[in-house]
Amino acid sequence: QVQLVESGGGLVQPGGSLRLSCAVSGSIFSVSAMGWYRQAPGKQREWVASITRTGSTSYADSAKGRFTISRDNAKNTVYLQMNSLKPEDTAVYYCKVSSPNWAKPAGDYWGQGTQVTVSS
Repeated sequence: QVQLVESGGGLVQPGGSLRLSCAVSGSIFSVSAMGWYRQAPGKQREWVASITRTGSTSYADSAKGRFTISRDNAKNTVYLQMNSLKPEDTAVYYCKVSSPNWAKPAGDYWGQGTQVTVSS
């Protein structure tokens, strides 16, 4: 079974930084795309950033220029470096692994989430 464990969330002042980590169990990490999503209270979960298995990245407009997604295949871990944080970044952040159809196991798997609170 695939397990994802996020860490690195917390309380930070506006303008501060945090680095989120997501460790993935099993052997599918290196062949899978990874994504970060977030869900603020009363809102739907939204996509933040993605990275392909080859390292290509993409970002939501709200994250461009402030957040950086990266991966370490040797550690089965994906990161989200968040700089210049704003109160509107407050949310539970989730990582997702998208394993290709030919992999075993295939499909999308989610972590349990980590809370990020940006407040003075």
